[in-house]
Amino acid sequence: MFEDKTLVCKDCGAEFVFSAGEQEFYAEKGFMNEPTRCRNCRNARKASRNGGNTEQREMYETVCAECGAATRVPFVPKTDRPIFCSECFAKKRS
Repeated sequence: MFEDKTLVCKDCGAEFVFSAGEQEFYAEKGFMNEPTRCRNCRNARKASRNGGNTEQREMYETVCAECGAATRVPFVPKTDRPIFCSECFAKKRS
């Protein structure tokens, strides 16, 4: 049903392949438009929207208030509020 297509990046003018697998993914997600930028330009654009920060977030070690397991969080833990590991947090949300 889907076939690889060669597209031209609107930012750098380079040709890139919009693969059949990518097209199928776009169709499953309901995306109506084909990509207009190559992967390098998409990544550069995403990084610029993220303040140019392409590094991983700094993570902080803490202990889950529910199960006592060691966990890491992307914010400075405070003692006035409980912090949960991802499993306990998911249980509390549902």
